[in-house]
Amino acid sequence: MPDGSQAATIDLPTVQRFAELALAALAAAREEIDALNVYPVPDGDTGTNMFLTFESARDGLLTAEPRDDLRAALAGFARGALLGARGNSGVIFSQLVGAMVKRLSEAGPDDRSALVFAEGLALASEAGYAAVGTPVEGTILSVARAAAGAATEAAAVEHHRLGHVILAAADAAREALGRTPDQLAVLRDAGVVDAGGRALCVVLDAAETAVTGKRPVSSPVPLGTHAIPVPLPSGDLTEEGPAYEVMYLLDAEDESVPGLRAALAPLGDSLVVVGGDGLWNVHVHVDDVGAAVEAGIAAGRPHRIRVTHFAEQVGERARPGTVARRGRKVVVVAAGAGLGRLFAEAGAVVVEGGPGQRPSTGEILETLNGCEGAEIVLLPNDGHSIPASEAAAQTARDELGVRVAVIPTTAQVQGLAAMAVHEPGRTFEQDVLQMTAAARHARSGAVTVAVRQAMTTAGPCEPGDVLGAIEGDFTVVGSDLFGVATDVVERLLGGGGELVTLVSGEDGAGLADRCAAYLASVHPTVDVVVYDGGQSRYPLLVGVE
Repeated sequence: MPDGSQAATIDLPTVQRFAELALAALAAAREEIDALNVYPVPDGDTGTNMFLTFESARDGLLTAEPRDDLRAALAGFARGALLGARGNSGVIFSQLVGAMVKRLSEAGPDDRSALVFAEGLALASEAGYAAVGTPVEGTILSVARAAAGAATEAAAVEHHRLGHVILAAADAAREALGRTPDQLAVLRDAGVVDAGGRALCVVLDAAETAVTGKRPVSSPVPLGTHAIPVPLPSGDLTEEGPAYEVMYLLDAEDESVPGLRAALAPLGDSLVVVGGDGLWNVHVHVDDVGAAVEAGIAAGRPHRIRVTHFAEQVGERARPGTVARRGRKVVVVAAGAGLGRLFAEAGAVVVEGGPGQRPSTGEILETLNGCEGAEIVLLPNDGHSIPASEAAAQTARDELGVRVAVIPTTAQVQGLAAMAVHEPGRTFEQDVLQMTAAARHARSGAVTVAVRQAMTTAGPCEPGDVLGAIEGDFTVVGSDLFGVATDVVERLLGGGGELVTLVSGEDGAGLADRCAAYLASVHPTVDVVVYDGGQSRYPLLVGVE
């Protein structure tokens, strides 16, 4: 990968690499940026909106036809950003993208990539300011302008190439972000920087990495992550402020847009109208939703209309005794101390469970209430805990007004598989869908020791016999832990599998490691991970994906 001093061009592989890096960085920074969000209203969704906007742009890039054409890919990227823009910052960002893409698409084979990028960034900054009804400094606009100015200066140096220019732009953006609290009182009072500007810095850092192959020097931690304070309550989101956020796409002639802006401006604030060539994205905060939509009808054909009721958020925050909720949480029932640590390290809120100590509906409900998530994914990880989880989830929906989805995981290894694909940057529905699919594709097994005489699917067993279970059904009876364990593993792998997860219990010292060595010898192409779960009664849990 070239460094900043070497030649680099804006070609399709570079653009694709940038899109994936930026999307991953925005996903990692989503909760951080959401927490920064106090302007224009403290609704805690800028990180999510920027991620979803960029995800739509990335999807447009990947699906553009023809697949190997740079200009088609850039056009798809810009259109995807425009169609998928969410929130005030997302709409502004889509306009920045549109202006930048326009300049990149016009570049000739003899144009310096460094100069083209700088000119595109300058046009993007100008377009951003032009799109906003009343531009405010200390926002994403200020950060974009600083980046554009630095890029222009760097590109003026003849020997500077693309890496130099992007590095200068990214550095200037971070410096400008640090100045935003001095420019906007609400940021200074909350002790935070601007959320939209922070998101733009994440994107520029990803561009630097895509071109130079190096992580920004000023970012010793992964792109898009650093500790921040929780913002203080702001007076912007109040009963006296605009009650609704209205967004819609608009099919309209370019000449009708000035009249649209003039009609919307007196209705409220945070007015942004972006787009061109007959397709526009409109964003405004108002009290009169009907008037905002009617203004769109007068200008053209509004569609995909979205309305968010800010007043409900104010009421929830003001209601005495309620928990301030934001973001998405995953609540899991863990069957051992080691499993609890694994889930907690992955970001989940843990409820202690397992055989002999399964949580009650009340205990699960107490955790749902205390986790402070506005959206909650609940993983029972045990068939016997699913009814209590469903009951607690329904009570939380009715009494707490939160969104709760129960993924009916019947084994701990299914919960681990679901957590592995959890992505809070996705929409709630998409995240639940992906986690559910991962859980369903994880086949589960276990090894335990019989404590009484019984009849099983595999035949009769006596106390002390070793039992092997697959998907909750006892299918193996034997006398040796290792022999039964390998039998279970082989049966699970009989249906195919690329990854085997082994979770050792409190009575299974060395068993998981012996099974891992067995797999390395007999199935060398299968990946194996071993965890210390600490669960009781089951010396070994097995998952195959």
